[in-house]
Amino acid sequence: MAVSTSENLPARVTTRSLQKIRKDGGNISMLTAYDYPTAEVLDEAGIDILLVGDSLAMVVQGHDTTLSVTMDDMIYHAKMVGRAAKRSMVVVDLPFPEGQLEIMRSVEAGARVLKETTCHAVKLEGGAEQAKRIETIVTAGIPVMAHVGLRPQNIHVDGGYRVQRDLPTLIEDAKAAEQAGAFAVLVECVPSDVGQAITEAVKVPTIGIGAGPHMTGQVLVTHDMIGFNSGYLPSFVRQYSDVRTTIRDAAVAYRKSIDTGDFPTKQESFR
Repeated sequence: MAVSTSENLPARVTTRSLQKIRKDGGNISMLTAYDYPTAEVLDEAGIDILLVGDSLAMVVQGHDTTLSVTMDDMIYHAKMVGRAAKRSMVVVDLPFPEGQLEIMRSVEAGARVLKETTCHAVKLEGGAEQAKRIETIVTAGIPVMAHVGLRPQNIHVDGGYRVQRDLPTLIEDAKAAEQAGAFAVLVECVPSDVGQAITEAVKVPTIGIGAGPHMTGQVLVTHDMIGFNSGYLPSFVRQYSDVRTTIRDAAVAYRKSIDTGDFPTKQESFR
C-alpha cells in the first residue's frame, strides 16, 4: 500500500504556522486545486496551502477571464477540496463581484465558505482601497489573504494582464492589507526587486506568482505547473510535468486497442 508523504509532515497548516515559517526564514508552497483527487494528491505531497482560485473559470470551465465564476461555483469546488485536505490550509477566492459590492456582501460570502465547506480562509483582490473590507471580514472571524499587484478581476479596467511596477502604490497596498488584519499577501506579476521590497515592507508572509524569488512562498496554477493547460503559458511558470501529452497518448492507445479488438481481452471480461 502506498504511504502518504504527508505522514511525516507537521500538523494542519494554520495562519499561525505560516507566520512561524516567515519568522524562521522558511518557504511556503501553494498550488491551486479545484477537485477532490487533485487536492488529495497535493495534500499528500506536502503543499502548505491549496487555493480554490477563481481561475477555475479559465482552467476548468473554459472561459477567457475569471469574471464569470459565481459564488455557488466556488462553494461547489471548495467543498471537494476541503474534504480532501488533511494537512494543507485551504483558501478560497471571493469571486467577482463579491469583493467589490457592499462590505457586508463580502462578509456573507466569506461566512458561506466557513459554514458550507471545511476550508479555512478567503482571498480578496485589492490593497489600500480594500482595507476596511478586509478589516470587517477579519473582525467577523474570517481569515483573509490579500491579493495585490496584478488583479485578474480588474482586467477590463487595467486593459489586460500587465506587470505591475508602481512600487510606492504596491507597498502601500501590502501594508494597508497587513494593518487591516490580512494574515498573508499574495503578490502577482511584479518585478523581482519590487517583490523583495514588498516582502521587506511587511511582517506577514508574502506569496508570489511571477514576483521573483524574494518572497515567503510561491504559488502557481497547478494545471500550468503539470502541463495540463492549453494555449498561453505565462513566462513565470515552470512546468514540472507534461500531463496533457500523457493523457492524450493514453487515450490514443485506448482508442487503438478498441479499433483493433485488443480491448477488452478475456482477462478484462467477466466469466
